[in-house]
This record gives sequence, C-alpha cells and structure tokens, in this order.
Amino acid sequence: MRETGSLEKILVLDFGAQYAHLICRRVRELGVFAELAPYDISPDQVRRKKARGLIFSGGPKSVYDRNAPLPKQEIYDLGLPILGICYGLQALVFQKGGEVVGAGNREYGRASLKIVDEQNVLFQGIKSPTLCWMSHGDAAESLPPGFSSIATSDNSPFAAITSGNIYAVQFHPEVTHTKEGSRILANFVFGICGCERNWSTEAMVDDALEELQSKIGPSDRVLCALSGGVDSSTTTALIEKVVGKRLYCVFVDNGLLREGERERVERVFRPRLGRNLVIVNDSYKFLSKLKGITDPEEKRKIVGREFILSFERVSRKLGKIKWLAQGTLYTDIVESASSGVSRNTQSVIKSHHNVGGLPKKLGFSLIEPLKDLYKDEVRKVAKTLGLPSDLIYAHPFPGPGLAVRIMGEVTNEKLRIVRIASAIVEEELRLAGLYEKLWQAYACVGDDEATGVKGDSRAVGHVVIVRVVESVDAMTADWTRLPYEIMERISNRITNEVSGVTWVTYAISSKPPATIEPQ
Repeated sequence: MRETGSLEKILVLDFGAQYAHLICRRVRELGVFAELAPYDISPDQVRRKKARGLIFSGGPKSVYDRNAPLPKQEIYDLGLPILGICYGLQALVFQKGGEVVGAGNREYGRASLKIVDEQNVLFQGIKSPTLCWMSHGDAAESLPPGFSSIATSDNSPFAAITSGNIYAVQFHPEVTHTKEGSRILANFVFGICGCERNWSTEAMVDDALEELQSKIGPSDRVLCALSGGVDSSTTTALIEKVVGKRLYCVFVDNGLLREGERERVERVFRPRLGRNLVIVNDSYKFLSKLKGITDPEEKRKIVGREFILSFERVSRKLGKIKWLAQGTLYTDIVESASSGVSRNTQSVIKSHHNVGGLPKKLGFSLIEPLKDLYKDEVRKVAKTLGLPSDLIYAHPFPGPGLAVRIMGEVTNEKLRIVRIASAIVEEELRLAGLYEKLWQAYACVGDDEATGVKGDSRAVGHVVIVRVVESVDAMTADWTRLPYEIMERISNRITNEVSGVTWVTYAISSKPPATIEPQ
C-alpha cells in the first residue's frame, strides 16, 4: 500500500507475535490507520511514515535470548509516544536499564488488573479492578530510572508502567478477553498520541485506487484471478475503475469448487465483463497433480503452481499482459509469514496459494490492492463499489478450494461428499436465518470410516466433520454453539442425502489452537 499521506498513523513494531496484527486491527476499528513495521525499523523510516505513535507488540522470545528482537535505541530519541505490550514492556524495561527475569509464577489467561493511578490518561474512564488477559513467562523485576507502576496484578507488581509519554502493559489489550482493552488502546491513540479519526471506507477506496493508478501504466493490461468470492470480486471492481477494458478476468475451474460456483461466476460477471471474462476448465490438470498427495502444504503449493500455469497459458493467448492481480488479504500474508514484517521472528501457520505457491520466475508483475485490508474492511469497500450483497456476505472459501477440506488424498469420492455436504450446511443455516451472522460454515472429510446402520443392514462409510465458526478477521475464531435442532437437521440430511456417509461430527475447537480450515 502507498504511503498514506495525510492519514493519522500508528506504527506497530512487530516482535514476532503471531497475532501482532490484531493490534493493528483494533486501532483501525477506532478509525485510525495502523500498520505493522519491522521491530528494527530505522528512525528515518519512522519519520518518513509520519507516525503519531508507536506500539511495541508482544513476541515469543526472551530479551536475553541470542538474537532477541530489540528496537533500535535511537527510536526512543524520536520523542514519539510509545506503548509496549507484553514482550514490548520487557524490551522497554531491558533497554532503559531495568531488570527482566523469568517469572516465578507464569501468568496465562485471565487476571485481575488493579489500577494504582486511575487518573492516568491510559486508564481514563476505567474502574479498578478490571479483567485483563496475561500470556507471559518473563516479567519486569525492577523498573528503569524514572519509571513508575500504574497497575498491578496478583503476579505482576508492574502490570502497567509509565515514564513521560512512554507506557507499557504486561497484558494484552488487543484481545477481546481484556475487558477494557479497546478503551486502553483508544486512550493511547487519542489521549496520548493525539490522533484523529480519519480511516474510513472512503479512505480505503481512495487509497487502493491511488495505489493502482500509480503502478499501472496507461497502456498496461491486467489479468485478474477471479474466484467469485468477495476478495477477488472487489479486486476486479477496483481495477476495472482504473483500467476499464484493459482488464481480463480469468476464472479457473480446478475441480475443487463449491457446488454451483462456476455457474454463479458466469451469472454475476459475464454481463459486467463480457468477453473479457475467460473461463478455463483445468480440473483434470489440478486433480491429476494432486493424485497420491496427502501432505497439506504440498497440496496448497501444487494448487498455487497450477493456478499460475493456467494464467500463463491464458496470457499467451491474450498477448502481452504485464500485471497479475490477486485478491490477497492481510490475513493471507500474515499467516504465510511472507509480508517481510519481522519474518525471521514468525512461524508459518500454512501457505496461502496467493503467497506460498508462486514460482520464482513469475511471468507477471504482481499487484494486490487489498493486501493491507482485513475481510470486514474488504466487505465495506465492496459495498461502496456497489457489488451485490449475496456476494459481499458469502462465507470465505480457501484459495486451494476443497483440497484443504479433504484430509489425505483428494479423490472424486471425497470431493462429491464434501461438496454436497457443505451445500447442505449452508442451506440449513440460510433457512435458519444464521448464515450472514456467521463467519464460515462447511463440511470436511478424511479417510476415517465408521460403522452405521442404513435400513436393516450394516453399513461402513465416511465420517463428515461440520465446522461452523464466528470471527471478525479470521485470525482468531470461536466455534458456534448451534441450536441442537439445527445440528440434528444437518446431520440427518447429510447421512440421508449423501451416499457413503454414516457419521456426522461437529468441530468444537476454537482458533487458536486450531485453524479455521482443517489443512
């Protein structure tokens, strides 16, 4: 994304916490733009970004570890307000001359926060005690000169500290388990940094369009990977505004699609794009490459490589194409740890086909206008651009398609089962008026089989797992407590309507520790 110019901005220095971006997410919810930056960003880079404040994220390291991530000492000389979170507090204390030690009583989970100084700006409007979420081993043993404690917990005499315009908390205000977390962040962003609310849907659209106009030349042609989901559809609508008829959209039927997906894409986009919508049926190529493959990462990368090969074949027929556009989101990049933001301190959760399977010698220049946005922000942009509501609020569908909802080898039998079962899940949730209130719902299947009884005969068939979750940005999620009668209807329909299935189970793992998709 381009430099955001006049937008108020908070930089979040990433010390390797897998969910450091959640801090960005919470700040954006307040109406202020926030972006991740490497923990070792230089003072000159901070000045160029015109940040109004810095937040040090948490992280998995100890400050005493070899190659522990620490900010440059000169960062403190900028005079900007700073808020350290968890490891961010420990880094501050360590660099400023205090002492950090391994905690005798580690704190994980909810804790009671007792505010010592209720008049402090950071805790303005918050009554003591309040619940917060702790997740740390190390802790501050003694504070640097000039620092004082403004909050404590049962195991942390320095649960929050300050000196001048530098603040730090040992807990995590960015997670929903911290009762007053949003207010604490708001107090920092507005009361301490003096930011104004100017990050809006209109700003997101303007920012994306300006980036596209600055990159795409007046005669450049663009090839867009269109899946029919809200991400690629919004990408298509944005780029069309800039290049018009120089945009070609390619929909690849890879044999891993949801029920009726190809028909929906034709119905929605053929009137809009005409002949510039290219439908490619490469299902045989994808499925043959996946034959015998059981490793989930390998499946994802195979699908990614085959997508690019499909695009390259289309581009050769269309003539010279400079740009390949993809609907990659911020969450895709963060989970793949390919953002370039403190990548050495993060671990890869799973590869995304947009960012994990690209060959090194890509025949296009890549453009991703949504790469710094979250899903709900993309939906707001899509609404502003006039896309239909059934497309805007469709549940997310993984780029590698049903390949990641099939555990083990992808077979025609498993594809049939998961495709029909997922359609049943979605239909029942729509009938119950729940579909648009939920983040994601689908069925998945593996190699496990279970004994059942159909009619008067013993039957052995597949076990189908139903997964329904609630989320805001897909980086954390909770399993949905569906009413029993809805679960019963789903189970009855799947076992009755999908041949080869004897059992239906319901996944009750949240994210973390699980992920939303099984692979």
